[in-house]
Amino acid sequence: MHGEKLVLKIFYHGAGHASSGTGITAADEKTFFFCRSVVYLGCGFQNLGIPPDRELIQPGGTTMREYAYYTQVLKDQLIPATGCTEPIALAYGAAIAYRTLGAEPERITAAVSGSIIKNVKSVVVPKTGGMKGIETAIAAGVVAGDPDTELEVLSGAPENTGALAKKFLEKCPVTVCLADSDRIFDIQITMYAGKHSAFVRIVDTHTNVVSVRRDETVLKEREIPRLAGQAEKTAMLEITKIVEYARTCRLEDVAETIEYQISCNQNLSQEGLKGSWGAEIGRTLLSGEKNPDVKLRAMAAAAAGSDARMSGCELPVVIVSGSGNQGMTASLPVVVYALDMHATHEQLLRALVVSNLITIHQKTPIGRLSAFCGAVSAGCGAAAGVAWLLDGTYEAVSATITNTLGMISGTVCDGAKPSCATKIASAVEAGLLGFDLYESGKALHGGDGILKGDVEKTIESVGQLAREGMRETDEEILDIMLDE
Repeated sequence: MHGEKLVLKIFYHGAGHASSGTGITAADEKTFFFCRSVVYLGCGFQNLGIPPDRELIQPGGTTMREYAYYTQVLKDQLIPATGCTEPIALAYGAAIAYRTLGAEPERITAAVSGSIIKNVKSVVVPKTGGMKGIETAIAAGVVAGDPDTELEVLSGAPENTGALAKKFLEKCPVTVCLADSDRIFDIQITMYAGKHSAFVRIVDTHTNVVSVRRDETVLKEREIPRLAGQAEKTAMLEITKIVEYARTCRLEDVAETIEYQISCNQNLSQEGLKGSWGAEIGRTLLSGEKNPDVKLRAMAAAAAGSDARMSGCELPVVIVSGSGNQGMTASLPVVVYALDMHATHEQLLRALVVSNLITIHQKTPIGRLSAFCGAVSAGCGAAAGVAWLLDGTYEAVSATITNTLGMISGTVCDGAKPSCATKIASAVEAGLLGFDLYESGKALHGGDGILKGDVEKTIESVGQLAREGMRETDEEILDIMLDE
């Protein structure tokens, strides 16, 4: 019956194997929390003998469908990438097109959305010796890319990739134009060799290949969803349920994903603090400080990772919402605070579940690319993770989000570049101030500006501002960037 709570019991025996059926001896009855193959993939509950009109409830109030969904969101969104994700998406598309063409291209056209131009113009493409730009990213994908590795397409590229890319561009012209498209994220690459051609299109997200053609033969064609689709897809995300999921989830369901994020992003941050990368924002924050406090160290850790990544560091990063900068911003401050307070490994993992899912939740109504700086969402997510780590309540988390968004929601994105590290440091600082306000009994309130009385409605308001209100701002930013 609808609304009836049903907890599924299964039996574990022997070496931890589940068994349905009869004749079980010395069985250990446990509550079954998670079955991704049945729930997440939409197969229904029939395979478990559960009527489809009943819903399983996990202790704590999270349905099994929600539990499975939250777990899979983390696995889907926290993935590795080598380099800034927009030029890497171009390299990925170029590598697919090159393999599809099956010959050395004689000329290439790339029709891309304005946001791609904005986010590729000023960042170094990994393995190229400091080269930048759309043409470089495409050339690197052709001469050294492995399309099977997706956003790590250049991870195995040789050290002389830059020289190979330059030589390639000398003989194969790449023409770049603005795509005639209503999508914020759109990459269309066409390669020509003699009478043959290959076409690849990537839309909305960095690895969402919707079309592959060789000559007139369609090798892959996927329906492009209407623009509202992404918001509908992640409609299950809510702050209350995120906090409850973080509190009750089985660590084995999230540990591998989160631990890889910690490892990769810490390595990148440490490289940023050691080397002379970009504007050295992370190192500058710590310079002259004999005993920097935890807040300053948290800001520096996230900024240093961006210093290295925006300037071509070849170490992998685990991204969030399609962005390495957001992945580092959402995770590294939480790691710093956990180490400072000697938190257990379990506490750290659960706090990072909070920070990552809240970052994703905020970015969902905004979209992957926007004139709204994604570091704001990630800095807010990181502070929410710290709030959960230090306080552990929904009230602390929701107040931190509201306070942070009330401070810095006007920060614009003017493309990926070394100065992103400064915005990351500012976003982390604002987020931590938002938590400080909560701890001191102070708050920013609904009705002040775009803030609402409910944290979910505030997130919706910011999403509307970023998605709709800043659309013309994005176009104006691009015009200014191209007017050199």
